[in-house]
Amino acid sequence: MRIARVDANQKAIVAALRACGVTVQHLHQVGAGCPDLLCAVSGHVFLVEVKDGAKSKSEQKLTPDQVIWHAAWQAEVHVINSIDDALLVANRYRSKA
Repeated sequence: MRIARVDANQKAIVAALRACGVTVQHLHQVGAGCPDLLCAVSGHVFLVEVKDGAKSKSEQKLTPDQVIWHAAWQAEVHVINSIDDALLVANRYRSKA
């Protein structure tokens, strides 16, 4: 059985997104390179891969499975490492409404 790893900052990022009106569904248990979060705001859906900003840049790199998954996905996957990054992405979609 695969144990899903969650970055230390994911809980705070999810809370911040939800506090500003973003719907968030956890996907980290899917595995196989799938991004961590499925999000929606103002009628727009987007995917988020969370990396721990407290770690070094080399420790924040995408895994080989994530690289493959992101390359095959026919839309953008946002790789973020902070609440500020998450809110910037959410506001980008909110402003499209």
